[in-house]
Amino acid sequence: MRIARFTTPGEDPRFGVVELAEDNGEHPDTIAVVSGDPLVSSVKYTGERVLLADARLLAPVIPRSKIVGAGSQYVETKAELNQEFSRQPTFFFKPNTSVIGPGDAIIHPTEVKELCFEGELAVVIGRIARKVPLDRVDEVVFGYTVANDLTAGDINRTEVGWARAKGWDTFCPLGPWIVTHLTAAETTDLALSSTVDGVIKQDSSTSLMIRNAAQIVSLASEFTTLLPGDVILTGTPVGAGPVQPGQEISITIEGIGTLSNPVVEDRDDWGEVE
Repeated sequence: MRIARFTTPGEDPRFGVVELAEDNGEHPDTIAVVSGDPLVSSVKYTGERVLLADARLLAPVIPRSKIVGAGSQYVETKAELNQEFSRQPTFFFKPNTSVIGPGDAIIHPTEVKELCFEGELAVVIGRIARKVPLDRVDEVVFGYTVANDLTAGDINRTEVGWARAKGWDTFCPLGPWIVTHLTAAETTDLALSSTVDGVIKQDSSTSLMIRNAAQIVSLASEFTTLLPGDVILTGTPVGAGPVQPGQEISITIEGIGTLSNPVVEDRDDWGEVE
């Protein structure tokens, strides 16, 4: 099941189940509208269908609590996986104000000299969980989506903490929807690719992760209680790099979908001080 959050002209954001013609041919690409928020209640169809082409897809989830990221997570070749990796992943947090959806503009801050994209598999948590055993991770996962863990590379190299490098507004695009039918085991060998203006920059697989998605969820739950709607970023493969205003980044993960966002120049819109 693909859960999307979307809007149509004159309507508030709603949730729906995306039905693609390639799946069964019964419908054109449509969204079957559901009532409420599937993260907090069971899916109930309203009977309304909206053409996917007529809908504006939004970030499929706005984390109520937090985004947890895991860094230093990929090797370049499968041969490297035979090495010993005893270190813990480097965990960090991103604020929910960094989240944007498919097609939304990534703002290149004037203070940032090197804005870098990072294509990643993201996990969406579906229930309250703490110290989750590996064999029970599927019980706490709502689904999986595509993420772009944008990073201010110049700041990341000069500051000890990662909050400012990772936390700017628009630095966490998510989408295009949440896929709920995958198990953690089924995410261990998915093709992941990223392009900038159509040129391939990342061409990898989740099979090159030092620790898979289930292990990352389990490790994250050791130090922070996971809440419904939390998002966990599982790291980026080799090939991540800088982008400039005017370029567009597209990240595709096999079995999930493609997330595309343009990069635009910063703007002075802080408003009046009252």
